[in-house]
Amino acid sequence: MLSVLVQVPKLDCPIYELEKSKVPGENRDMVGLKLTIIYCNYTSKQSLPHPNHHKHNHNHHHHQNAPQKNPHHPQRRTHLPPQNLHQHRPQPTGFFLTELAKPLSKLLSAGHEITFASPKGQPPTPDPLSESLLAFAGNFYERQRENELIERMRRENGFSSPRPFFSISDDELRTFAAVFIPGGHAPLTDLGSDKELGRILRYFHGENKPTAAICHGPYALLSTRLGDGGFVYKGYEITCWSDAEEKVMETVLGGEIEKVEGELRKEGAVMVEGAKEKMGGTTLCRELLTGGNPLAAEELGERFVRMVSV
Repeated sequence: MLSVLVQVPKLDCPIYELEKSKVPGENRDMVGLKLTIIYCNYTSKQSLPHPNHHKHNHNHHHHQNAPQKNPHHPQRRTHLPPQNLHQHRPQPTGFFLTELAKPLSKLLSAGHEITFASPKGQPPTPDPLSESLLAFAGNFYERQRENELIERMRRENGFSSPRPFFSISDDELRTFAAVFIPGGHAPLTDLGSDKELGRILRYFHGENKPTAAICHGPYALLSTRLGDGGFVYKGYEITCWSDAEEKVMETVLGGEIEKVEGELRKEGAVMVEGAKEKMGGTTLCRELLTGGNPLAAEELGERFVRMVSV
């Protein structure tokens, strides 16, 4: 027996969610479905130039030995600031622990089969900031539970050897029910420009299959603009880590970080960034479910399970 969860969208976005009715004593056994979870391929370490870099260019000797800029090869923007600019120490990043663990736990509890995938198949690592007690508001036991879940996935489910995107054929994609992209700054380093990921996401979009992304994860949606037809989520309502929040991180850490909200808006997405979303609310538009920060992980996991368990 099914009941429709009615939700009034802000724009003309069809309602997607269904869930089994919560009748006391009802048998709610669910058939497990295959899902894929996608994330950055490895811990990224990038650094920014010394803050006095431009002053050094005024030194005559330094200027003579400096390499000339090639107008045909523009300087690549560094996405993540270093921990210590003076020592050129890079800032490590990876998936954000709770943004992966909470939805993953709910999917596993619902009986779904999980396949992990990444651009090149390298083992993923968590963002060190996401493992701090501060990220868990001091809740040591919650952090322990989520780390234990990831360790279990390493032992039992191939978490340390994810499938490379190219190894998942178009025929095999038909066997998957949904796709989820967790956050952390890692997606900024490679997911938005990965053609194979664009192929995968265009398939889920074309088949109207549940797709979810959280925090910086929606940056991966930009990979669809690399294929025929351009960005497939144009006109979609999307919630992600906002540009204003990213600017705060830039102030704290120094340097410049790619802006997820701005890039998606530039491609025609309708960004939803209200007080509700800042406090963990999620946004559903057609087959796409998104959330803006770690506070959204719980709700996103619950709604995503309802989307794929019908």
